[in-house]
Amino acid sequence: MLKIGSRVLINIIMNNPKQLTFPWNKDNKSSFDNFYISKSNKHLLLLLRDEAFNDDLLIFGTKDSGKTFLLQALCNLYHSRRKSAFFLPMKQTTEFSVDILDSLENVDLVCIDGIENAVGNKIWETAIFNLINRSLNSDNRLIFTSSKNIDDMNFELKDLDSRLRKLQSHELHCLADDDLLSALKHITGLRSIELGDKEAQYLLTYANRNISDLVQILESLDQLSMEMKRRITIPLIKEVI
Repeated sequence: MLKIGSRVLINIIMNNPKQLTFPWNKDNKSSFDNFYISKSNKHLLLLLRDEAFNDDLLIFGTKDSGKTFLLQALCNLYHSRRKSAFFLPMKQTTEFSVDILDSLENVDLVCIDGIENAVGNKIWETAIFNLINRSLNSDNRLIFTSSKNIDDMNFELKDLDSRLRKLQSHELHCLADDDLLSALKHITGLRSIELGDKEAQYLLTYANRNISDLVQILESLDQLSMEMKRRITIPLIKEVI
């Protein structure tokens, strides 16, 4: 199990506000520019980008709704504003100690992705509850994501359940098929990637449909297309996915 001293951790964060440098890799290419804003998610996206809005949040949505990508984009936005940010993927909690939460109330933004993974783990439930309490006396911001609504989670620590219920709760909706196609066109337009309608439909049919994976696939296709001096075709897509 990986352990990092809290003082060292905070020094890294505060002295390197443009970077996340911790025991996992954060996707530094995640950006709000790559996140297609559908009508159903417009209000939440505007809230997150609003520098004057600093409330703690609980964001829930299904697996492919883009929660992880959204948190990583928010971390990058904070870094661009010369603020510190910390991203914690709860599904990887076996790789590090709860000590990693020590002193995070001193970080401008703390994103805990997949808090449902802490359910039933009394040590992590208690550590997260203590972080929330410490943050009540701090100016930092906590944002949690979950694949479940708070009503569908069953924390053993009822005080944690109570704290989470007091947060603003927002649902991040999956993109409908038409929105996904528009999102692809939006992303390819930003990168000047030529992708035909047939190829786009094939990609949406056979590839993982979450935004983060689609961005990675498009970047791989673009690179391979340039290396092979070929346009992006369905056979080329098959090589990548």
